[in-house]
Amino acid sequence: MSDASRIIAGAILLTIVTIQFGGYFMTKIVRGQVPMTDFQKSFARAGHAHAGVLVILSLVGLLYVDQTGLTGAMLWVARLAIPVAAILMSGGFFASSTGRGRTQPNQFLWILWLGAASLALGVLTLGIGLIAA
Repeated sequence: MSDASRIIAGAILLTIVTIQFGGYFMTKIVRGQVPMTDFQKSFARAGHAHAGVLVILSLVGLLYVDQTGLTGAMLWVARLAIPVAAILMSGGFFASSTGRGRTQPNQFLWILWLGAASLALGVLTLGIGLIAA
């Protein structure tokens, strides 16, 4: 593993503590200690789940990225687009559901879609890079 991938992997591992805190917060939500609409609860669950899954996918991707023949900007896209997607997608779920009594997404839903684009770009770049290697 290259030094760059190792450092990024270490930083990603440190983010798991924030996901753990999110799990604790989710227990407060489901016990009714945090007032939320059903819509907000579902978006909180989705945001938390996407964060966890995409962080794991980010770590797996880093194990493969140095096995590609990618260089320059494409190598960095393969390294960073999936972890960026984890931030944007989970953040998009949370940001678009904030506000008292909200029952549908607000104007920040675009963050979620930006994250989806980042995820697609990252997995396509990494996958093509692996096949071409």
